[in-house]
Amino acid sequence: MFDNKKVKELVLSSLVADAYCLGSHWVYDEKQLENLEIDWNELNDAKSIWHKDKIAGEFTHYGDQALWLYEFLQDKENFDVKEYLTFWVNKINSYNGYIDGSSRITLENINDGKIPSASSSTDLSIVGRIAPLLLVSKTKDEFLQNVENFVKCTHNSNEATSAARFFASLLLEVLDGKMIEESILGLKEKFDTKIQTYIYSGVASKTDDSFKTIRDFGPACDISGGFQGVIHLLCKYNNLKELLIANAKAGGDSSARAMIATIILVAHDSKNIAKIPSSWLNIKAKIV
Repeated sequence: MFDNKKVKELVLSSLVADAYCLGSHWVYDEKQLENLEIDWNELNDAKSIWHKDKIAGEFTHYGDQALWLYEFLQDKENFDVKEYLTFWVNKINSYNGYIDGSSRITLENINDGKIPSASSSTDLSIVGRIAPLLLVSKTKDEFLQNVENFVKCTHNSNEATSAARFFASLLLEVLDGKMIEESILGLKEKFDTKIQTYIYSGVASKTDDSFKTIRDFGPACDISGGFQGVIHLLCKYNNLKELLIANAKAGGDSSARAMIATIILVAHDSKNIAKIPSSWLNIKAKIV
């Protein structure tokens, strides 16, 4: 059902967004952010201790895991959770990058034979990795189910599955040619009051300064704060380069916000990829 060329554009753009965020990812201190030795018009080496030794063009652990999913699905007709988890365990066991709490706890639970094995993480980052699932989804309903199954592999919380369903639904709306803000507002009634509040706050902030807005919502990893930040970015910017720079300058969990916002913006208009510098495409992965 979904055009493979378009899906590859979404995957590529999400990885570019992650690579661009590497420089300031998980830098929280405002004074440090203002004085980072970063060229905001280029990809940069990681500045936070969590990604030490990562260089320009490499990914955070979010991008790495998104790429794993894309690689896993290359020869698949559907998304098999058990098969994927076996693949994921092999990858994470030999991984040299940062292993976050959701991954660490999930791996421990698998090793201990706990069922369900996923952590109860409410981190937003898992949502930014969903684009590859379009490759093996023949219908919209199958995509939404695949997204839920994927999220529950490592982030088995109501907050994570609900946020993922919202942004997956938004992605489908935009792929159908609908406008972004109109789709955001149109979907709100299908979700609980917490997400409705996130949506209202995010949309209401669209004319505000992005640095202050993202910092006020909360720049950390949790869905509460990050969700509103993504809505703000999507409603304020229609230029991908401008969105990514403003988001990265706000620091914190910039990659989680960027990966989600990017796939929505590129789904709306593929020309957004052309609006970023060609040097930003110098990432370690080749999407074929």
